[in-house]
Amino acid sequence: MSESRPLRSHDAGHRKIIKHLRDKRTRNDDYNQAFLEHNSIKEQKVVVDELSNLRKNRKVYIQQKNSNIFFLADRGQTLGSCKKELDNMKKELQDM
Repeated sequence: MSESRPLRSHDAGHRKIIKHLRDKRTRNDDYNQAFLEHNSIKEQKVVVDELSNLRKNRKVYIQQKNSNIFFLADRGQTLGSCKKELDNMKKELQDM
């Protein structure tokens, strides 16, 4: 079995996760999952920021799951669903 190496923290978010998980004495699996969740939240924040800063006349496409097909989407609806997904991810991380 491969040994999980401890993850280094370089920002306040990582330190907060590390402290929370060490206080609860969770297993490495929980620790790694929280780290992955934190990275997913960072990625989602970038998506929301990019959609927020698009010009009104720019087109937005969404990728069909498990395929290479993209569909034209409404920018406002896409931004709203991305914000909602970000809120859900943050809530899940808080519940850990």
